[in-house]
Amino acid sequence: MTPADERRPDLLSPAPPAADRRSADDRDLPSRTDRIGAALSDVVGGPVGRHALIGRQRFMTPLRAMLMIALVLLALGYASKAACLQTVGTGSADQRVANWENNRAYYSLCYSDTVPLYTAELLNQGKFPYKSSWIETDSSGEPRMQYDGRIAIRYMEYPVLTGLYQYVSMALAKTYSAVTRAVAAVPVIAEVVMFFNVAAFGLALAWLATVWATAMLAGRRIWDAALVAASPLVIFQIFTNFDALATAFAVGGMLAWARRKPVLAGVLIGLGVAAKLYPLLLLLPLVLLGARTGRLREVGKTVATAAATWLLVNLPIMVLFPRGWSEFFRLNARRGDDMDSLYNVVKSFTGWRGFDTDLGFWQPPTVLNTVTAMLFAACCIAIGYIALTAKQRPRVAQLAFLVVAAFLLTNKVWSPQFSLWLVPLAVLALPHRRILLVWMTIDALVWVPRMLYLYGESNGGLPLQAFTATVLLRDIAVVVLCAMVIRRIYRPELDLVRWHGRVDDPAGGVFDRAPDNPPRWLPDWLRPTADRVQSRPAPDREPVDAVT
Repeated sequence: MTPADERRPDLLSPAPPAADRRSADDRDLPSRTDRIGAALSDVVGGPVGRHALIGRQRFMTPLRAMLMIALVLLALGYASKAACLQTVGTGSADQRVANWENNRAYYSLCYSDTVPLYTAELLNQGKFPYKSSWIETDSSGEPRMQYDGRIAIRYMEYPVLTGLYQYVSMALAKTYSAVTRAVAAVPVIAEVVMFFNVAAFGLALAWLATVWATAMLAGRRIWDAALVAASPLVIFQIFTNFDALATAFAVGGMLAWARRKPVLAGVLIGLGVAAKLYPLLLLLPLVLLGARTGRLREVGKTVATAAATWLLVNLPIMVLFPRGWSEFFRLNARRGDDMDSLYNVVKSFTGWRGFDTDLGFWQPPTVLNTVTAMLFAACCIAIGYIALTAKQRPRVAQLAFLVVAAFLLTNKVWSPQFSLWLVPLAVLALPHRRILLVWMTIDALVWVPRMLYLYGESNGGLPLQAFTATVLLRDIAVVVLCAMVIRRIYRPELDLVRWHGRVDDPAGGVFDRAPDNPPRWLPDWLRPTADRVQSRPAPDREPVDAVT
């Protein structure tokens, strides 16, 4: 072909090239840069062409593709609970129940807190959470006595927004029950099953919102959010409890911060804290980076708005039903080390009895509470030191992942669904797909020995150490992820998000590309390493080079 021919587009293409040739050429292309992406792309025709215009699809955009993937995983999540959602019994919908006979929830791996909570928290009676109470009983039905000699009285144990979500789901389930009584053609489904279905629908929408927000936070690496959509943890944990609500608010708050809307970020984080306490942890990275960059004014807006939003949601329940409102905090204070906690792992392998022994019923484990608080505080101090002194400012997602991971590792409770908190943060902090899939798979599979242990070794289940061994493996995997994140903080050239310095922090908001400007009162040893090198006083005389 002659040079003159090369200038003729009609000879290079079966059709004239489009007049608009804009292309998102800076977007990461997993089908070319990642082994998993390349292998999966073979299903749809292979890697994207080298001369393709990127980002020009009108329908099958990356976000829509990931939402479709998420719908498949959510369907698998519902299917994993289906064995426990079979309606049994006769009579009206409120007289029928879900099939949980003979510990089906454990050997079928379909356990969900939603089903037993419907009866345990008096939702089946239409009672309003936080206002109604019940007496805790033993196996014989007799009232239990607290360690202080008083009768053990229980209330709704969840934060306000999650409790109200359950109440609305119950009201919709009872509405369906009323319809089945009025219209004979409507199928009769156990009310508790319909309660699960309504709650699960909202949780699915919350997880789709989490996928969307993560994709928006990922910047040029939008396909990283596919790991949130396709996480194996979704299969077992998305409908185990109500944590997807808080996850959606938390990641939504991070997106609002990334878009430089500190007030909206505070509103969403405040709503997240009203649903689950963990979004509160996201404020610590903002404070640390705000101190490092001198942008504490914007951080203050977010913190103040989050506090005001949380108070606005909680105040009515706090004033009207103070005893019921405080149950969440009281329950967490008196809980012992959970079966999924690192403390229980140590106990199972060493025979150690724990920090607090011979406690009465509901007596707070004071030593355990103190140890967990001190360990988490020590981790936060270490993370603060890293955030303030690293040569290059860490990204928001990196610090957020480290704080939440430290909380889970040191906490006395790590319920299985808590791992969902880490999924979007890990994807944004450490977008190494194969490594994250290994961790997510290990974490998801912890569910299997957990259920078989609860089923009972005498029934053909597993012994305690078979379960705690998988918990230990999960904890080691999370620690390895933390170490990798810290390594990339100190060696930013290894950070895939930074793209060899061409990108700073897609989730940083006002921190993105901001220079270090720590306050004057900050001591020298808490200042960035580069700043300390630059501010070091010059020697009085030139040093003499050594001659070899």
